[in-house]
Amino acid sequence: MPKQRSRIGAHTPTTGGMAKRSIEYAKTTGAEVIQVFASSPRMWAMPAAKPELDNAFKVKAAELDIETYVHAPFLINLGSPTEATYLNSLASTAYSLKRGSDIGALGVVIHTGSAVETTHVERAWKQIHEGMMPILDALSDDSPFLLLEPTAGQGQSLVKKLDDLENYLKALEYHPKVGICLDTCHVFAAGHDIAVKGGMAKTLDLLVEIAGVERFKLVHANDSMDVCGALKDRHQNIGDGHIGIDPFAELLAHPATAGVPLVLETPGMEEKHTLEVALLKNLRDKK
Repeated sequence: MPKQRSRIGAHTPTTGGMAKRSIEYAKTTGAEVIQVFASSPRMWAMPAAKPELDNAFKVKAAELDIETYVHAPFLINLGSPTEATYLNSLASTAYSLKRGSDIGALGVVIHTGSAVETTHVERAWKQIHEGMMPILDALSDDSPFLLLEPTAGQGQSLVKKLDDLENYLKALEYHPKVGICLDTCHVFAAGHDIAVKGGMAKTLDLLVEIAGVERFKLVHANDSMDVCGALKDRHQNIGDGHIGIDPFAELLAHPATAGVPLVLETPGMEEKHTLEVALLKNLRDKK
């Protein structure tokens, strides 16, 4: 039985509307999958939905067979010791899941966040459980998945390395609507050396061991400006950083990535992303 093909695409701008700008961006770059912000990534603002625009986007995406994912705001930190940040994070996560559903997204990505203070780690897991379980339990079978994205391991990150995902999944009671988004720059920065031969396969094997292959839903395909273990979240274009091109071929050949989409979050706009989408498609389609 042939391996299920992984869609290739990019994070797309929405200025001017998703039905126009995001769709045109996908057509120009050759993207088969896109990721969008459904609200400002750096504000708590939660603007009201506009059903006519959402429906127009869904129709165009369906016509072009483009899958969609939403990235929730960067401000979200469910492990924060600051009550206002925690409550805003819960509200923003719920809002992002609702907006994802409105536009037909398959998943909504949130960063796994930080306890900020060493004394708050145990409480962080408790508040994540208490706040998120009602939100997850309210999801239907047709709702988007909540996709946990491990960060670059800085400070009091709740997921410093992939092994820590087990704690997050336990806090969420291994809910069936929870999946994983693997960011290649983040795991490299956190200390998983995916640049060495066999390193990507080893990292993917670990992810499957911890979370299960069924939870592996999305890849953020990014090279890194910094060396392995630098704990710096600085994305670079594929092949221009310290990860290089070969690990992405290794990623696409791994059984766990069968059907898992790859979304670029690299510098540049249409010109750069068109080249990178073509590069990743070429790696994918090599026999």
